[in-house]
Parts: sequence; structure tokens; C-alpha cells
Amino acid sequence: MSSRIARQSLLLLLGCVAFACKGDGEDSANGESGADSAAVASETPEGDAPRAGVALPVVAEEAREGDLVLRVNTRGDVYGDVVVRLSSDVSGRVADVMVKAGSRVSKGQPLVRLVQEPFDLAVREAQSSLDEREQAFRESFVPESLVTGIGPTGDQRKALRIRSGAAAAEIRLEKARWERSRSVIASPVNGFIDRFDLAVGEQLGAGSPFATVVDVGALRIEARVLEDDLPLIRVGGEAMVSIPAVPGRSLRGRIDAVLPMVDSVRRTGRVIVRVPGESSLRPGMYADVQLEAQRLPGRIMVPAKAVIERDGRPLVFVVREGRGQWTYIQPGRSNGVDTEVLPDSTTGVIPINKGDQIIVDGHLTLTHDAAVIVSTLRERDDAPARRTPASVRRENN
Repeated sequence: MSSRIARQSLLLLLGCVAFACKGDGEDSANGESGADSAAVASETPEGDAPRAGVALPVVAEEAREGDLVLRVNTRGDVYGDVVVRLSSDVSGRVADVMVKAGSRVSKGQPLVRLVQEPFDLAVREAQSSLDEREQAFRESFVPESLVTGIGPTGDQRKALRIRSGAAAAEIRLEKARWERSRSVIASPVNGFIDRFDLAVGEQLGAGSPFATVVDVGALRIEARVLEDDLPLIRVGGEAMVSIPAVPGRSLRGRIDAVLPMVDSVRRTGRVIVRVPGESSLRPGMYADVQLEAQRLPGRIMVPAKAVIERDGRPLVFVVREGRGQWTYIQPGRSNGVDTEVLPDSTTGVIPINKGDQIIVDGHLTLTHDAAVIVSTLRERDDAPARRTPASVRRENN
């Protein structure tokens, strides 16, 4: 009996010890879990707080005051005013070729030289014939003049010279000399060699074309304009030209002429545009052309791509103290590049001032009063690979 009680007491004691150990383990585990939870809870706000205040990168342009130029949009083709197709005035075999296709040449620069011997011989032969005829001319009147002491009159000398053949021989000599001068073919204009089909040793015939010289400094753009728009176009007006060779850039030119004929099928007229001093233009190119149709002076303007709508009302984002703040506007006319801002219908005040920074990129999903980091279009073009501080901050996190 006593042994049974002792055994039960021992089992009860062991159970209490195990229960106590288990409780300590659970408390320890719970303590570690609580510490971890507290650590996560304390880190989460600290980690999320900077992200909530990240300034968004945007691109801005300044609002400006000036003339709003309304334009007629069309297309045109580039032509050369001076495109010379070279040919030889004389026949001969090619002795030397001094240029190639693509060469830049100046007016009077030698391009091709023909074999000279045949031309030299022709000049010497013509000179000998003239000397012979001159001798015959003198012999026709000198002996008689020595006897009589009276020389022929001017008319008589002219008749005797013609009869002797000296006058014809003199013309043949001039022709031989002229042909020899044409045996070296020179460029008639400044420009570039566009085509050159000639090699040393070839026989070149008189009148045979062999090269084309283009003066790229004398180019014109012929733009087609609907007949309804022709009365809006004025000579001397501004023209903005865009070509594939200069992507992202507009060339500034002038309307040089409005041609009188109208195509009866297309119902279009032609307008001549010139862009002086622009080396990127080449004959045969096509161009997108914006022709000045009307000029509205003294307007406050914002970039057309900056204008968006929220709740059915047009607005722009204006950067003030590092934040993009939307500003409702009353837009007027636009030429696709600039949009005029009209006075508010209630207050009569234009809500945009000259020099305000207007966001043109990064504003489509921007919220009012969001923190922004502003760069200009020029800064973005000059450093396209530059990382914004916001992107650096995201990478570090």
C-alpha cells in the first residue's frame, strides 16, 4: 500500500515538472515570435514612409507670350533649283577622271580631261592654213602697190582677204582653239556629283551625258495646298518643315511663292517653301510642312500636349514649390504645338502666367499637389540615360 502511494506521488511530481518545462518553452517561443512581430511592425512604417513621399519625375516647358501662328498642314517634295546634267561639247577619248560620285565640286573645277594630242594637232593645222591664206592675201596686192605706190582701199583689202580664204581660215583656227579648251570639262556650278558614268579610256561623244551636278544650296520644297486654303497663304509667311533625316526637329523656312495654277483633278495648288542654309535637305525627299495661315499676336500659350481633361474640364499641371498643381484653363485656338489660354469667363483673369512651368510629360496619371522632380526637354535630350533621384531611391530600397 505504501509503495503504491509512493509510486503515484512520483508520477505526479514528474508530470508537474514536464508541464512546467512545456510552459517555459511556449513562453519562450511566444516571446521570440512577439519580438519578431514587433521588429517587423517597427520596420514596416519606416520602410514604407519614404516610398509614400517619392517625388515623381516629370518634364516641363515654360508658358510663353507671343504670336500664335495658325497653320495649314500638308506635305511637299524637295527639288533642286540647280541640277545640271553634264555632257561633252566635243568628242574624244577620256585621258583622266578627277572626281567620283559624291564629290563636292566648285564652279570651274576640272572634272574630266580628254586626250589632248588630237586637239593640239587641229590647232596647229588651222594655224598653218591661216598662215598660208594670209600669204596669198598679201601677194594679191603688194606687187602692184610697189609699182604704183598706191595700196588697196579698206573695202578692196576686205574683198581680197575673203577671196584668198584667210577669213575662213581664221574662223577654223578659232574653232580648233575652242574645241581644245572644251577638251577639259569643268563643273558649271558649285555642288555635289550625284551621278558619274565615265571611266578612263572610254570614247566620249559630243552631247553624250555622263554626270549630274546638284547644287544643294539651292533647294525648294513644293507643297500642295487645297484650293480652299490657298487664299490663307501669304508670301513671306513662316513655314515649319519636318523631314525623316532630322527626326524630332522642325526646320524653319519661308513661303517664297504661291504658284498660280491649280490642279483641276486634285483641286490643289502649289506653294514654294525655302529653308536657307539647311544642309540636311536633299532633292527627292518628302517633307511634312506647316504653312502659316493666320498670326494671332500677344497670346499666352501653353504646349498643346500639356492640356488634359479631368471631370470633363480642361486643365494643365503647373509646377509650384516642387509640386504639380492642376489649374483649370479655358483653351482657345491651337496649332497642334501651342494652345492659347483665354481669360476665365467669370473672373476675366488668365490663370497662367508667362514663365510658369507647365508639365508636358508624366502628367497623365499625376494627382493634384503631387511632389515632382522637374527636368526640361533639353535636359532630357542631353542626358537620356541619367537616373532620376526617385529611381535611385527605388533601387536602393
